[in-house]
Amino acid sequence: MRNYFLIFLLAPLLGFSQEIIEGQVIDGSTENEGLVGANVYWMDSQIGTITTHEGRFTIPASETFNRLIISYVGFQSDTLSVQDLKAIKHVLRPNNELDEVVVQQEREAVQKTYFSAQNVVNINSAELLKAACCNLSESFETNPAIDVNFSDALTGTKQIQMLGLTSPYLLITQENIPMVRGASQAFGLTFTPGTWVESIQITKGAGSVVNGYESISGQINAELVKPLTDKSLFVNGYFNRNGRMELNTHLNHKINDKWSSGLYIHGNARTQKEDNNDDGFLDAPLANQINIMNRWQYQNAETGWVSFLNFRFLNDEKQVGQVAFDPDDANAIRGFGDTTAFNGNEIWGSEIATRRFDASLKLGYVFPELPYQSMGFQTSYSTHDQESYFGIRRYDINHESVYSNLIFNSIIGDTQNKFKTGLTFAFDGYEELVNTTDFSRDDASIGAFFEYSFEDLEKLSLTAGLRVDSHNRLGTFVTPRFHMRYTPWERGSLRASFGRGKRAANIFAENQQLFATARQIQILDGDGSVYGLDPEDAWNYGVSFLQGFTFLNRPGNLSVDFYKTNFKNQIVVDWENPRAISFYNLDGNSAASSFQIEVNHQVMPRLELRMAYKYYDVHTDYRSGSLQKPLNAQNRFFANLGYSTTVTEKGGQWKFDYTIHNLGKQRLPNTEVNPPEFRLGEYANGYSLMNAQVTKVFSEKFEIYVGGENLSNYRQNSPVLGANDPFGSNFDTSIVFAPIMGRMYYAGFRYKLN
Repeated sequence: MRNYFLIFLLAPLLGFSQEIIEGQVIDGSTENEGLVGANVYWMDSQIGTITTHEGRFTIPASETFNRLIISYVGFQSDTLSVQDLKAIKHVLRPNNELDEVVVQQEREAVQKTYFSAQNVVNINSAELLKAACCNLSESFETNPAIDVNFSDALTGTKQIQMLGLTSPYLLITQENIPMVRGASQAFGLTFTPGTWVESIQITKGAGSVVNGYESISGQINAELVKPLTDKSLFVNGYFNRNGRMELNTHLNHKINDKWSSGLYIHGNARTQKEDNNDDGFLDAPLANQINIMNRWQYQNAETGWVSFLNFRFLNDEKQVGQVAFDPDDANAIRGFGDTTAFNGNEIWGSEIATRRFDASLKLGYVFPELPYQSMGFQTSYSTHDQESYFGIRRYDINHESVYSNLIFNSIIGDTQNKFKTGLTFAFDGYEELVNTTDFSRDDASIGAFFEYSFEDLEKLSLTAGLRVDSHNRLGTFVTPRFHMRYTPWERGSLRASFGRGKRAANIFAENQQLFATARQIQILDGDGSVYGLDPEDAWNYGVSFLQGFTFLNRPGNLSVDFYKTNFKNQIVVDWENPRAISFYNLDGNSAASSFQIEVNHQVMPRLELRMAYKYYDVHTDYRSGSLQKPLNAQNRFFANLGYSTTVTEKGGQWKFDYTIHNLGKQRLPNTEVNPPEFRLGEYANGYSLMNAQVTKVFSEKFEIYVGGENLSNYRQNSPVLGANDPFGSNFDTSIVFAPIMGRMYYAGFRYKLN
């Protein structure tokens, strides 16, 4: 730790004193929004950078060059004469403001930065529109950074993973405020409608200490649409052949020069019963959800203040189980807990009812005379109440959460050496009932962090962070994180990172599929502070390389990355005994290795190709031996092809998108002790999934889209073990490695008013 502080103190004296120029590039079509991905470089030099998702940039000052070029495809390039180190704020005007006819190109839907120390992929709204994207869990089908898996045979919930690890090991935030955690871990991604999302930032590996200590394999941050820049009216409707209907409405109003407000209403319902495999169980839940958010935005450029205030209410209800199940029927089993009073006519079913309220405030201040210095305050409150039963089992959880983060940004000596420091407070109160056992607890923590960043945009960037937290159950511990970027040659970016993550596993909320089985629940260690278990503790290490290229006069990039996560302790979730699910502390080794190679290329004008191959080696020392993680394909291949026609004079356009996922074989949990008819093999065969969508844009105001998922109609045979006797000892809905639903078609529309 002493070495960190020496670096911080001596940085200005060790040659890191090159002066730099800061600025922001504004999108002239909105006059308010920063332009992400704009090129900023000195004329007649190789020194340059690109703007961040807020349109901001820093570039080394130069005595040799004084003419700064700012350019972006579809916008007029500008050349600025720079005579001093004052901050620059420049507006780029769209080409369509010229009288002449120009050829325009849309911004890249997926952007990778060459200059950031962290390995970040930015996904904007154009990429999200390539699929139906009804909620956040369905926003990653066209991007290879995130894998989408199936969690069980009943709820239809999609589980995401990155670097071979499932979502509990990801920090999932909404505008950098923790969002999907605790009680919301299983279904929380379905609680953010896709139309509310403006962009998504995916960070691989150890994240920033500013955002806490829980991130292990990476971070997903969702930026929501802003009332000031969103359409004044937006309506999106969706319907699929399996009876799922959705409607989204955005109503935004600019109150005055400083205040804007938005009302966002989402509703979805599925009332149609589907049982295409004739096992007597619903292939997808009957469901309905109402989700309302009120969002306020304040900004005052003269005083330097900006803020966002959100209020949201959600009610979500699901019914799953046998097709004949009726909650009001006398034979319906509603979490009674035993089978002693059965008369033989009982029908297995489940209901999951969730009510959630959350509020958040983000407040920022930029010192007018010191544009490199700012303060930020984030705070949120949420209450998440889930009442549910799964056949004879009951699971209720109420999670009340408070989070606050105070951040101060400034420099050490010059703007090439920056730092962030601050304080974090978090409280989580859990009232949790599993059948008749009460697992209620309160968690509280307070922490402090310091993060130093050095930026030499021509060759080197690094970020070194350290935080200290005191937690009533995890104790007092230190979390270091480090990221470095080196540019060995033009358009090449080599990165390395390492960092620690620590978390308290919410074993029931994160594994709710266990309740829809006949397995006994076993917690085998009893001395720890959370469910009798110790906190999870892991280190993540990674290297990545990004190389831009031009082939056949078309731009592209190649990226290769390798990450490894080593667990010092992990809560092992052991499915290897089909009669039980066991939770216990790791005794031995557990590691996840991830290798990915990805190529993006503009093959022809308006035709883009994205391909990726991924290999995972995820193994854990179970009490029965060292095994690969079940239900996780070691080999995956991904390809996405997107094409769009030129925009007509009236604003019309066609867009076509096609995606294929190929998954290799997956190891299945051991079922050898089952009767022969309920035994599965050691591995499930590999398969491919194909999705496609066609969008017709009639004008800036109106467009329609049609698409299909699982076009190859691949389905898992017998996803529900023991379906003929759901109250028997062989009943299990948790071993799912492929789609339950077959080929599915959908259609929808979008209507917008500026």
